[in-house]
Amino acid sequence: MAKISIDTPLAEVTLRKYEKPSDLSRRELVRKLCLSLGLLQPGDSRDVIVDVLQVMLEADDELTSTEVESRVIEKRKSSGLELLGIAPSNIRRQLLRLRDIFIIEKVKNNYRLRERATLRTIFEENIEKYYLASIIGRVKEYIDEADKAFLHR
Repeated sequence: MAKISIDTPLAEVTLRKYEKPSDLSRRELVRKLCLSLGLLQPGDSRDVIVDVLQVMLEADDELTSTEVESRVIEKRKSSGLELLGIAPSNIRRQLLRLRDIFIIEKVKNNYRLRERATLRTIFEENIEKYYLASIIGRVKEYIDEADKAFLHR
């Protein structure tokens, strides 16, 4: 029987372009940001990532995962949203997703925006210049190899 290999990417990124932001509530702004960064899928009702990111953006100091969880619950209740996705394990998973794309960092057992920087700085320095550049560089290597293999020039 032939062995089937599973291709696991070393890194991946999803970026989406939406209309210019204007006259959005804070939650809707964070929701569009999550959609733009590929943290949320269009039409997805499981959107606790929005509340987790908003809590982190609004925090004046570092937060534990328990503090993030309680603030997310409070935020969802005050917004009249269902309390879906608020299990401690899911909140930690969402924090890990934000860490994986370099938006937040963990210092000891607390979380904060990466280097206490602005989102623009975080995006430009960590996602655009480092993460995205390395992905684009590798795609170009595959393109060059494909050109060698298929273009007989």
